[in-house]
Amino acid sequence: MKVYGITVSYYTGKLEAYLRYKGINYELDHPYADQKRIKELAGAIQIPIVERNDGRWMSDSTPIIQQLEQEHPTPTVLPSDETVRFIAMLIEDYADEWLWRAAMHYRWSYEHDRELLSRILTDEVMTHIPLPRFMRRRLIKKRQRIGFVVRDGVCADTQAHVEAGYLNALTNMEAMLSERPYLLGSTPSIADFGLMGPMLRHFGQDPTPAEIMRDKAPAVFSWLARVWNARATAGEPTFVSEVPDVAAPMLKEIAETHLVQLAENAAAYGNQQKHFEMTVQGCSYKNLPVSRYRVHCLEQLREAFDALSDGAQSKVKSLLPYPEAELLWQAAPIAKSEYDEAREAPFNKAINVYGNGVPQ
Repeated sequence: MKVYGITVSYYTGKLEAYLRYKGINYELDHPYADQKRIKELAGAIQIPIVERNDGRWMSDSTPIIQQLEQEHPTPTVLPSDETVRFIAMLIEDYADEWLWRAAMHYRWSYEHDRELLSRILTDEVMTHIPLPRFMRRRLIKKRQRIGFVVRDGVCADTQAHVEAGYLNALTNMEAMLSERPYLLGSTPSIADFGLMGPMLRHFGQDPTPAEIMRDKAPAVFSWLARVWNARATAGEPTFVSEVPDVAAPMLKEIAETHLVQLAENAAAYGNQQKHFEMTVQGCSYKNLPVSRYRVHCLEQLREAFDALSDGAQSKVKSLLPYPEAELLWQAAPIAKSEYDEAREAPFNKAINVYGNGVPQ
């Protein structure tokens, strides 16, 4: 298969780590020189995009992995215990949708990181644009910083909280990795691959957050290499049979941050707003873009919870005894995304995940 992605991309790194572990052969290419054809066939340039040998296209890293798990079921990255599996999926969603803001902030707010990454991206994905290199670099720095940092609520009032979110993630991962080589067992789960998104190509490689990781969380730094080098074997995967107590701080952090964002975003989407505000751990974020896709993420988590047995639902509630977590099991949905209603993912047409997609 051909994976259209970028070597410094959040979700490309996540998918590549999974493909390497499962031993699935792929060729990496960037999509922008051929973007007209890809948009027509895949729906949007939302990397990574996979072009399969059978002519079908896949988009969105989470359903891509879920599809490939069906095609390559052993050894699985999905824990057999349904409570552990749900928590692993929740951690993956937190990694995908909450840590994104901090990852983009470190990359584009700090000068050294911004200069380095603008050079890499200019030479990797903008060679088809007929402008001098310095102009292409200037364009990408402005686009990325304004589009994914300033417009995503990072400002003087929120920067400290955004950075604290990264530090909390490191602390919580260090605690979990003190007991086992991977977050939920002796083999990597979907939680590990989810966290490879922000941790590998952003926090682990960009100069400023990488130095923080090396100094404050060397176990996470070691885990990065371990997951990247992991290879599936013929033996049974080994996951914990119940969520360990050491995971409690991470679950509390997820409830107080990611689930607040999902709730406020969904409420705004249901009211057909284009922007929303939220207060997270006492920090006020203003004028955030509403995301239709994140409404879909909430729907997926709620469906996964509904599919649990009564006993597993009770266990999940005991692991998440926070008012912010109640949106995962409250009776009425906050809003409906009406995205992928035919359940075709990852073969459905992609949408612009970071556009608001609010109905007009």
